[in-house]
Amino acid sequence: MTIRPAVKTDMKAVLALITELAIFEKEPNAVEVTEDYLINAGFGTNPEFKCFVAEIDSKIVGMALVFTRFSTWKGTVLHLEDLIVNQNYRAQGIGAALLDKVVAYGKELGVKRISWEVLDWNTNAIEFYKQKGANILETWRVVHLDQNGINNYKFKN
Repeated sequence: MTIRPAVKTDMKAVLALITELAIFEKEPNAVEVTEDYLINAGFGTNPEFKCFVAEIDSKIVGMALVFTRFSTWKGTVLHLEDLIVNQNYRAQGIGAALLDKVVAYGKELGVKRISWEVLDWNTNAIEFYKQKGANILETWRVVHLDQNGINNYKFKN
């Protein structure tokens, strides 16, 4: 197994993993990004994300996609948007290797925190993250405004 930074030509496989995750998370029609979108967003003049892929026998079997953001309490932090391992390759240490790479990258950047979300029913992932030393913040709620919410947002005036 090799963990390496993704390149443009990996985005087709990355998109397939994103789609697999959406199906696993019971949101099969939620993925709107395309391969071209990922290429433009991740490899343009100002890349919006960094992606690492896990490769076995020249096949991409996992990925971790991160980006920096700013915390008013901590300064620059790293957000792990998705960590995905193809279902046929789970429980082989690939997820751990990808998370190790993300944490090493965060240390390299000097971030004060690495954060991500996990669904409350994904008990395998929750236990994995706890074993790695992550804190699961049970009292916090993730808040989203989807496209419909943005379009119908109630401005004050």
